[in-house]
Amino acid sequence: MKILVLSPAPNNISPSQRFRFEHFIGKKNNQNIEFVQKPFFNLGTWKILHQQKNYLQKSFGIVTGLFKRFLLLFTVFRYDFILIHREAAPVGPPVFEWIIGKVFRKKIIYDFDDAIWISTASAANPTAAKIKSTWKVKKICSYSKLVSVGNEFLADYAKQFNNDVRIIPTVVDTNLIHNRIKNHHDQPLTIGWTGTFTNFYNLDMVVSALNELKKKHSFRFLIIADKDPKLEGIAYDFKKWDIQTEIDDLIQIHIGIMPLKNTEIEQGKCAFKAIQYMSLGIPPVVSPVGANKKLVTDCANGFLVESDEDWYHKLEILISNSDTRVQIGNNARNRIVSNYSVQAVEKSFFNLFELQ
Repeated sequence: MKILVLSPAPNNISPSQRFRFEHFIGKKNNQNIEFVQKPFFNLGTWKILHQQKNYLQKSFGIVTGLFKRFLLLFTVFRYDFILIHREAAPVGPPVFEWIIGKVFRKKIIYDFDDAIWISTASAANPTAAKIKSTWKVKKICSYSKLVSVGNEFLADYAKQFNNDVRIIPTVVDTNLIHNRIKNHHDQPLTIGWTGTFTNFYNLDMVVSALNELKKKHSFRFLIIADKDPKLEGIAYDFKKWDIQTEIDDLIQIHIGIMPLKNTEIEQGKCAFKAIQYMSLGIPPVVSPVGANKKLVTDCANGFLVESDEDWYHKLEILISNSDTRVQIGNNARNRIVSNYSVQAVEKSFFNLFELQ
């Protein structure tokens, strides 16, 4: 069986791709399946895509990607399935998906892990929302044989346009990569957050509680991200995300936080920050939004918090007691191994390609 994978980014670059499907397509398996991944953007364009300016280079990268997708249409007959992550092209209507699914009658497996039907734009690409055509998500769902999504909120949306929708959580490899356990007795005590610049606005929710806690307790606040958030009103350490040191950086954290505003965009999140923390035995403290509510059991394998007072009191419980961190961290790790690991989800992923 040959499967064509259409992704936005090159292999091993985008977290969304790395933890949705690249685990599986990159590992040797006895499924007798060959995956061929074709990214829309080349590495050079991907690196500047979220930078200010560079509009000419970005435009050239998009035109190049569209041309490559056009040429790719002449090869789709070679494949049994077409796995499309998020979209075949990041701009314009779903022309490629329509040709593949409706004209060539190929079996499309459509996968997404965010509320990508909601129009957004970053400061680096202010006009992006106008040309992304986010309305196409529902169309691609309807062109597909089945849709694979990361949580129930996304599934409810997709079910409006496709009768076969499956929830496959975003997962980590607890055997080969996320395979270390936090030592909760080392120093300095660290509260941490990891993510991308697109989610910096959520950090405002914890500034007040962290500042209050610092009046009573000694700890550092570590932010691991692709850019420095330039967060005002609080002291923090910044570590630029690096795939080579990803686990070494995360394992510094004693308490992992995931604040989320309760919006449609956030409800589409697949709890990945918390999954990473928990896989390493790091207790998560999270907003009860989106997949967080299903992943975290309050006071058992983490804490669910809503108000400033909740953030203060539940963080203080973990700051004050290393034994509590160890217990909750172990429970968190077990939760990930059982339900959110490559090994736990592998069968469900390969079952996507058993359509008749």
